[in-house]
Amino acid sequence: MPVSKTLSKIKKGMAKKGKVTIHPKGRKFQQLTRATLREGKIAAKKRAHNERRSTELARVKFIQDLINLDSFKDKESFSTHEMALFINQFIERDDIELNDLIKKRRANRPPTTKQQMLQSKRNLEMEEFKKGFLCPDLTDAKNVEFLRKWNNSFGSMSTLKLMRVNNEGKQVIGGGMNTSDPVAPDVEMS
Repeated sequence: MPVSKTLSKIKKGMAKKGKVTIHPKGRKFQQLTRATLREGKIAAKKRAHNERRSTELARVKFIQDLINLDSFKDKESFSTHEMALFINQFIERDDIELNDLIKKRRANRPPTTKQQMLQSKRNLEMEEFKKGFLCPDLTDAKNVEFLRKWNNSFGSMSTLKLMRVNNEGKQVIGGGMNTSDPVAPDVEMS
């Protein structure tokens, strides 16, 4: 019989036997400890995964809203420099709130938790932008058309072509994801 690893199954097995107390150095106690730690690790990974998904969705939704504006409605594709401007607008979306928090703070007072969170998020996104910010590929007309009709679901995002663009408006090599064309040329070793 396989060893159960989930906390609920271990508790259920202990309740079945009717044993109320367990020895702190016993096998069942160690099993409970392992299961509890496992549940914590799984919950942390789920939180991190959901947070990562929500940030990806926020990026794509922001760019979708931008390209669906009346001024860009008739444009079929965009250059990487325009994509860099869109990304810069995305990064600066919370700047007004951040500046308000900085102005409201009294001298010699530590920054608020919200201010620290917004500042660290902005710094992290700017650092990623310098290295290559992952965003939808707007140089491809089919991809732009798909993004305009996108229904904000994470499942349909897998068909969306993504690319990395840096702050200079250039595509970062090795940043192509979900694309059929090769990202970097093969290197011949002799």
